[in-house]
Amino acid sequence: MPARRELQAQLDTLREQLDKNPPLSEPERENLRQLMTQLEAEIQLEDQLQDTNLVDGVNLAVERFEVDHPTIAVTLRNIVQALGSMGI
Repeated sequence: MPARRELQAQLDTLREQLDKNPPLSEPERENLRQLMTQLEAEIQLEDQLQDTNLVDGVNLAVERFEVDHPTIAVTLRNIVQALGSMGI
């Protein structure tokens, strides 16, 4: 499914951004790691039940990172769009 591939591509981009060691606190890094784990688990699920908690969590992360880390926030917004395309 194209939306799943797009979501995986965005997760890969986010992972690359984190590997570049932007100036994030350990709690911020852990928050992003947890979101990525949840998103990767969602990709693995065959049924596409809506999980508004997941989308809400990503939206909160967008708000949290948009001022100090705009590149990460853009990637997170793309993840929200990919989830929407998947019907999540």
